[in-house]
Amino acid sequence: MAGLASEIMLYYSPQIWCSDNTGAIDRLKIQYGTSFGYPISAMGSHVSVCPNHQSGRITPFETRGIVASAGTFGYELDLMKMSEEEKKIAREQILKYKEMEHLVQTGDYYRLVNPFKNNNHVLWQFVSKDKKETIVCGVRLHSEANPHIYLLYPQGLDADMKYEDIATGKVYTGAALMKAGLPLPLTTGNYQPIKFTFRAVEK
Repeated sequence: MAGLASEIMLYYSPQIWCSDNTGAIDRLKIQYGTSFGYPISAMGSHVSVCPNHQSGRITPFETRGIVASAGTFGYELDLMKMSEEEKKIAREQILKYKEMEHLVQTGDYYRLVNPFKNNNHVLWQFVSKDKKETIVCGVRLHSEANPHIYLLYPQGLDADMKYEDIATGKVYTGAALMKAGLPLPLTTGNYQPIKFTFRAVEK
């Protein structure tokens, strides 16, 4: 029945609004759940004001952008009230989203870490159909005094391909990434953004 409801909704509109709750941290669960019934390309997701007008939660601008990028991406902000720094970050976020939009719209989506079962971090991934490009995004929910090393295990890659981590220049096989994993970056402060970009390189 849920599948039929989704089809009916998308028949009338190519985009749906998941919830009036626009808080980025709440959205982690909202968007995770919505993805079981609707494609990511149909999911409206925006950067909204901080502190959040509903929860009062303070979430970094960069983190709000990461969460909103797991959907159609947009802003619900008053330009007259944004600082120059926020405007600068917004411009950068728009450019970065344009670089990954094709993956969000047409790539394969993987739910790597369930926000209902993990209270430390949440991760999701987009992979191009030819498996030559992938982006992993997420949020580190809590900082720790003596942090545990958490590993990222990307999915849907070609085990025999070699992938370059665009941020570090290091190269890994798809098999190594999927089986051995990579440590998540250590962060300070709550609600910190996570992002990895990998592209296939010549063997």
